[in-house]
Amino acid sequence: MQIFVPSETSPGETRIPLLPDTASRLSRKGLEVIVEAGSGDGCGFRDSDYTSAGASIAANRLEALASADMVLRLHKPPEAEVGVMKTGAVHISFLDPFAETGLVDALAQARVTALSMELIPRTTLAQKMDALSSQANLAGYVAVILGAARLPLAMPMMMTPAGTLKPARVFVIGAGVAGLQAIATARRLGARVEAFDTRPVVEEQVHSLGARFVKVDLGETGQTRDGYAMELTSEQQARQREAMASVCAQADLVITTAKLFGKRAPVIITDEIIRRMRPGSVIVDLAVETGGNVEGSKLGAEVDVHGVHVIGYGHFEGRVALHASQMYSANLGNLVEHYWDPEQRRFKLDLDDEILRACVITHDGAIVNPVILNLRGKDKE
Repeated sequence: MQIFVPSETSPGETRIPLLPDTASRLSRKGLEVIVEAGSGDGCGFRDSDYTSAGASIAANRLEALASADMVLRLHKPPEAEVGVMKTGAVHISFLDPFAETGLVDALAQARVTALSMELIPRTTLAQKMDALSSQANLAGYVAVILGAARLPLAMPMMMTPAGTLKPARVFVIGAGVAGLQAIATARRLGARVEAFDTRPVVEEQVHSLGARFVKVDLGETGQTRDGYAMELTSEQQARQREAMASVCAQADLVITTAKLFGKRAPVIITDEIIRRMRPGSVIVDLAVETGGNVEGSKLGAEVDVHGVHVIGYGHFEGRVALHASQMYSANLGNLVEHYWDPEQRRFKLDLDDEILRACVITHDGAIVNPVILNLRGKDKE
C-alpha cells in the first residue's frame, strides 16, 4: 500500500503532516511512504531525514497523488487535486466538511474515501487519534503566551524592594481542551485565573487547576455526546454576557475559546463589554476562524478596540509548529496503524466501526457520514 504526503500549500502554514519518526513507524509496518520533496522544511526536516526513515521522495506532486492508495495531509485538499487521485484512494486530513460542501461533493464524485480529522470521536479508544484535541491543547498554551507578551505588566505577583506587584488577572471563557490548557499555563506563569463554561460538569476540572469557576445561572445547559458545549438560547446568551461583563472589566487578559461544532462561534464579548475593560488589557479570540467570540476581532490581525488589544490570529497552534506537527503526525500514524491489516496488507474500512462511522465522509461514490447527511437533508427541506 502506497502512502503519499504532499507539501502543505496554505499561506503561512509551517506545520507539516508527517514527521520522519512516524514515517519510519509506518514503513516498518510494511507500508510504502512517499513524501513530496521539501515537505518537511517548515519544521526543519530535510528530505534526507525522510529517506533515512525509510520513505521515498517524490519530485512530481501530481504523479504521486495519482498513484497513491492513501493521501495524508494537514489541511483540506485543493478541489483541483481531488480529480487527480485514483478511484478508491483514502484521503485523511482536516476537511471542514460542514462548510466545504463543494469539496465534499467532489470527493464523492471522484470515488475517494475521505476521512475528516475533525470528526474523530472523543472516546477512550480514539483518544490517540484525536487531532482536534491535540491541536486545541497547544492553541490554549499559545493564547496565554501571546497574550502575556502583549500585556504592559508581569504575570506573577512579585515582592520587590520597590513594592509588591499584584498578579495579572486572567479570565478564560470556555473550559474545553484549549481553555483548560490556557488555565494551566496562566497559573504556571503566576496569574490569578478565573474561568467560565456553560457546562457545570467542568467546574471540578477548573478548580483542580487552581482557578476560580465563575458561576452563572443559565438554566438548563449541557454538552454533546462528544463533550462539546450545547448552543445557548438567545436569552441564555444575554444572561451570560451580562454576568461576564463585570469579570472582564477586572481582567487584564481575557481568552475566549467558545466554539460550536459545525456552526458559527457565538459572540460573547460585545463592544459594550470591551468599553468597560481597562485600556491596555488584552483579549485573545481563539474562535476567530469560525466567526469569533469577540465583537471587532479580525482574522489574522491584532486590532485596538477602545484601547483594548484584541488578538485574532488563526491556527494559534502553528506558532509552535514543531510540537503541533509532532502531535498531528502521531495522531495520523495511530489512525493508520489502528486500521492497518498486516496479513491482507490493506487499510480496513469497516463503516460499522464506531470511529470510522463518525469520521468517514465519503466512500464508494457517495456521502456516507450520518451527520453530514442529516445536515444536507435539513438544507433541502
